[in-house]
Amino acid sequence: MKRLLIVSLFILSGRVYAQDLQQKLATAFNRLQADSQCTYASLSLTVIDAKTGEQVFAANPNMGLATASTLKTITSITAFNVLGADFRYQTQLGYSGEITTDGTLNGDVIIKGAGDPTLGSWRYEQTKEAHVLALMTDALKTAGIKKINGRIIGDDSIFGTQSIPEGWIWQDIGNYYGAGTSGLCWRENQFDIKLRTGIAGNLIGISHTVPNISYLTFKSELLNGSAGSGDNAYAFLPVGSKVMYLRGSYATDQEKKSISTALPDAAYDAALRLADTLKKLGITISNDPESVTTLTAKGLQAPLISKNLATIQSPPLSKIIYWLNQKSINLYAEQLLKTIAWKQGKKPTTTNGAEEVRKFWQARGIDPNSINTYDGSGLSPGDRVTTNTLAKILQSAKKESWFNDLYESLPVYNNMKMKSGSINSVLCYAGYQTHNGRELCFSIMVNNYNGSGRGIKEKMFRVLDVLK
Repeated sequence: MKRLLIVSLFILSGRVYAQDLQQKLATAFNRLQADSQCTYASLSLTVIDAKTGEQVFAANPNMGLATASTLKTITSITAFNVLGADFRYQTQLGYSGEITTDGTLNGDVIIKGAGDPTLGSWRYEQTKEAHVLALMTDALKTAGIKKINGRIIGDDSIFGTQSIPEGWIWQDIGNYYGAGTSGLCWRENQFDIKLRTGIAGNLIGISHTVPNISYLTFKSELLNGSAGSGDNAYAFLPVGSKVMYLRGSYATDQEKKSISTALPDAAYDAALRLADTLKKLGITISNDPESVTTLTAKGLQAPLISKNLATIQSPPLSKIIYWLNQKSINLYAEQLLKTIAWKQGKKPTTTNGAEEVRKFWQARGIDPNSINTYDGSGLSPGDRVTTNTLAKILQSAKKESWFNDLYESLPVYNNMKMKSGSINSVLCYAGYQTHNGRELCFSIMVNNYNGSGRGIKEKMFRVLDVLK
């Protein structure tokens, strides 16, 4: 009888605990919903037991909302499942044609991309630009090449010609966070523009670019903003143009004096950097560097590699996803989305990747209509996912061998392990939290709030504080 009484009391205390948490969450959520910043907003919150999958709390759980960058958690978890934590991209360096006895290559050197988003990135020792270029030049010298009667070609054809996902907006795509996908990425498909600031209201000058982008022209329509107004600068590069416009404002008291913008043709830039490096080493090249894009514009095709000289591996997927979520790198998410399509035997496009994500989770009991997305990063304002689905996908990862890699990839906000997401009038969080020894996963989204982002963030944190 005593044992039965103890068990009964344990069950009863568990129910009381669950009801108490539900009541506190309901009170906090209702307070947020009634706040003046949410008068015209759509709000949703789902909290799930991370071990059992039991729903702990839900408010509007099946309302499809813009996810912003919390969508990256779905892309990450799907990639872990489909590709595996140890998956690595492999970039090939080789040549077409023949090498003569005096070391002249009568043909082209080809960098054949396979979708690696980290090639030339500064985030890993083995991917840094100088290291990658050294690997390539060493391979060419080992092959006995002393002169190239041909071109350096960056072949990014594996991912096709559509680099910008449908649904992205014009204001984003010239900036570093809106860099398009590429079969051959380079330096995360971005470069920096150094600014000369001055008196508020006057035009800002352009000092130089890092690295030197000699093949583009820059026109500043960017104004010096008043102190404290922040960085509101945007880059615009019309399709097919070689003139990049800078518009908006940049505060006079900003310390960085620099903005990061998107490379229009990363494959070309990779070929250019290799060509420049070889020339500095005394290896002459008869023709200018090319990419598939520049060749196509001339009505030419990229040659195939007849002899492979080196394979450059990316870091493992676990390390890629670490930075994807820590720094919310849109490019990494979009490259992975296309790779998921390729791994599933489909043409590696953004549309196919999004469809394969839906199919993957449908096979695991999730309604595909609850995942209505245009990309893998959440940059598209047209993305719609429910908090119920996002929380369930987070919960599914808990039992996997790679869960610790996913967990470590999540940043810390409000002393909680979670991914944030923000676009125009949208703020979302998704992650994991332990409450009184109980492991929980959650997703909260607020769409169309008014007022300051800082204000709504603090109010959302008050709701999430209940989970601590």
